[in-house]
Amino acid sequence: MADSMMSNSHSLFQLHSSMADSMMSKAATMEIPISSNGDSRNLAEDDSLEQDAKIQWSLREKVGSPPGLRDLQQVMVSGPNLNETSIVSGGYGGTTEGIIPTSSIKGSNMHHGGSNSSMTAEEATRGVAVEKFDIVKKWGLNTYKCTKQMISERFGRGSRTVDLELEAQIEVLRETKRKYENVLHLARALTNHFYSMVQTQHALGDTFADLSQKSPELRDEFGYNAETQKLLCKNGETLLGAINFFVSSINTLVNKTMEDTLMTIKMYENARLEFDAYRADLEELNMGPRDAVTMARIEAAQQQYQIHKDKYERLRSDVSIKLKFLEENKVKVMHKQLLLFHNAISAYFAGNQQQLEQTLKQFNIKLKPPGADKPSWLEEQ
Repeated sequence: MADSMMSNSHSLFQLHSSMADSMMSKAATMEIPISSNGDSRNLAEDDSLEQDAKIQWSLREKVGSPPGLRDLQQVMVSGPNLNETSIVSGGYGGTTEGIIPTSSIKGSNMHHGGSNSSMTAEEATRGVAVEKFDIVKKWGLNTYKCTKQMISERFGRGSRTVDLELEAQIEVLRETKRKYENVLHLARALTNHFYSMVQTQHALGDTFADLSQKSPELRDEFGYNAETQKLLCKNGETLLGAINFFVSSINTLVNKTMEDTLMTIKMYENARLEFDAYRADLEELNMGPRDAVTMARIEAAQQQYQIHKDKYERLRSDVSIKLKFLEENKVKVMHKQLLLFHNAISAYFAGNQQQLEQTLKQFNIKLKPPGADKPSWLEEQ
């Protein structure tokens, strides 16, 4: 019986040894794929290995295991879990100070750099938003004050700053511009009508010339009239050149020079309205109580009042200077253009072709040849 027990024990030991060898070779050849977050992607083989170890442990409880097999089972059961892979600086069984979990390594540098860039972008976006909010806030406050001042002036409850001399000059300029616009409108109408007449004379001259060739008995009469119409057509084209130059100069004076001065006047009037609005605001604060909060508001209102006062005075000076130069330029331009218009009209209706051509030379007016306004065949392509 003792021999039978020894034989069974020896058989179990061989079974233990063979199973231990198979598990060691299986563990040695196993590949452990690790995903990007440090977890195993396939744990089927790990579970089977752990199950084999548990079977061996139960067998060891029933029948004693040799020391070598007991150590192997301890390694397989109590060793590091493959599901939590770590980097160990020392051998197995050493201190845990050298173990670095892989979860702590995951993208630490990338996260730090990304957080810095995201914080910088967020701060820049917040700065732009705050700046835009301040601009809108100032615009809204300024619009409210100016609207309040305008309504007060309309209903006679508010006072306005008035420069009587400058206001009179501005009114004269606006009236002058309206009259010059009327002159420009009539001059353009004259140009259109006269152009139509010249074209009619040209067609009539061609018709007379054709009839003089086909009517032998009236050849001389048709010929005289054809020559007269051609001469009138030529003089009419010369006069059109003078009138077009007159219209172009008046258009520049009215729609550019005067308009530029009126734009400056508009800016001056807006500055005057803002100045009066902040002046009324300061006067209202000065009439109230003088506590700490009110004194701070009065100081801020005084600064805004001074800023708008300087702007108003600067634009008032600009308007005065522009009105002066505009008047001088207007007299010079109109003197030349009125003289041109008079001499050209007089020479044309007097039939003095030589004087008409001399007038154009005097004012350096060059006539365009017929068909000059028509684009060339290269430009049409």
